[in-house]
Amino acid sequence: MGRNDRKRRTPLATKAIAASAALALGGGGLLWAQMNASAHESTSSGQNQTKAAAAAAQVATIACPDVGQQLTSVPQKARQGVATELANLDKQITEAYARLASTRQAQANDASFVQNAIVGPLKEKRAATIDRIRIDIQRVGGTVNATALKQLAACTTQNATNTTTAGRGGGRGNGGKNNGGGKNNGGGQNTAAPSASASASAAPPANNGGQAGNGPVAADFVDITKVANNVLAKPQNSGQASTGSFTTKCGVNANKNHNTDNVIVAPGVTNGAHHEHDYVGNQKVNAFSTNDSLLAAPSSCQNQSDLSSYYWPVVRVQDGTQEFDANADGGGKEGNVGKILTAQSASIKYVGSPASKVVAMPQFLRIITGDAKTLTNGLANANAHWSCTGFEDKVQLTEQYPICPQGSNVVRLFAFQSCWDGVNVDSANHRTHVAFADPASGVCGNGFKAIPQLTMSLVYKITPPTLEADGTVKNAYAVDGFPEQLHKPSTDHDDFISVTKNNLAAKIANCVNSGKNCQ
Repeated sequence: MGRNDRKRRTPLATKAIAASAALALGGGGLLWAQMNASAHESTSSGQNQTKAAAAAAQVATIACPDVGQQLTSVPQKARQGVATELANLDKQITEAYARLASTRQAQANDASFVQNAIVGPLKEKRAATIDRIRIDIQRVGGTVNATALKQLAACTTQNATNTTTAGRGGGRGNGGKNNGGGKNNGGGQNTAAPSASASASAAPPANNGGQAGNGPVAADFVDITKVANNVLAKPQNSGQASTGSFTTKCGVNANKNHNTDNVIVAPGVTNGAHHEHDYVGNQKVNAFSTNDSLLAAPSSCQNQSDLSSYYWPVVRVQDGTQEFDANADGGGKEGNVGKILTAQSASIKYVGSPASKVVAMPQFLRIITGDAKTLTNGLANANAHWSCTGFEDKVQLTEQYPICPQGSNVVRLFAFQSCWDGVNVDSANHRTHVAFADPASGVCGNGFKAIPQLTMSLVYKITPPTLEADGTVKNAYAVDGFPEQLHKPSTDHDDFISVTKNNLAAKIANCVNSGKNCQ
């Protein structure tokens, strides 16, 4: 089945996944970065304290297995309960990260503080929550490997030197999973040369950088003019190609429709995303939305038959602005700070398959593209594409934010999964019901059907950041995210719920199949 996780992993990540192989998708490696073990070895109080301080300065964030991505089979009757408990796991990590960030002096004085006061208690909380997930699944007749599930409770820490994806040994060419804006999911890496700054980036400062102390850092930015071209050629069209397109115009969220919920991954949970989203299209989307409420809601799209929800994390410039959510959950309380930027333009287009005709998207199909937790999950499901206007077809970045030349604007590009299993509108981990086509041929694998591929281009006018001599970034910008993910560019992602009326889904498919450009 054309799965979206066939990327190479570091040996450590492979070992971590092996421990939970009975549950795992087979990807989404966990990167384990240990604290300086020698901090516990000295017999001298003074030396030990010095080593403790050094170790504490290196502890950048907390790494926990992403339980939700490992659960590929959850009975429908258990999904709401499981989703609630998964949201509890996210909340626990958020609270632990906040404690990590606020206890630096204690960490400097005591080499065992992080383990004893933060990581250890976090494991106990997670173990209890994970056991409730097991109970929820088994109560309705589902099966789960309890031993493998239990092993996902333990968390560890990541050192400062391992919090930049450019320095984690991924060797991804800085272009990510690129195929003309799409994702390379055929198992092959992007072989374009990485940028000079990616291969020689310095470790982030001990405070993790950024206005809120959780990123971004200088190594997260690169002058796009110094990056080698890395966008792969698109597959050639076959005789059965669907070459049309359908554009829907839904605005840029100028009305500032925001919230920190995520109805796909955390239904019924307020602040389930832990970061702000922009919403266009359907205007009544929150944690408590239902299929019926989505159908009854207004839309920002010009075509009022398009009630689909298109939502993505906001981008902020860290200029000291106190936004409306400066003291709120999902906002300043969780390290998402600065002025929220509204895109200058938002292009939303459905395109066809180079290999076949497409079938219409089913009503209420849910798709998430990218991974909000790449810092701790690894890059297997990353699908972030950052670029600059004028460079979109040449350079796209996954692991760094671009610094654009004068007259050019920052661009976020998304190309969603374009293969559907033909049955399910969602899956337990919100991934396995859809997949990417083979990047070389555009063919959907293992019985999956080609659907119109949703693509987006969001353009932002941002004053170029400057990298200061002391390693700080002036006018830094970053995508909102979970606080422990340190605002890494690779955590960018996009969410979609297909909701249409008046037979619009069929009209989109017919337009794409007929080679027309419609709107």
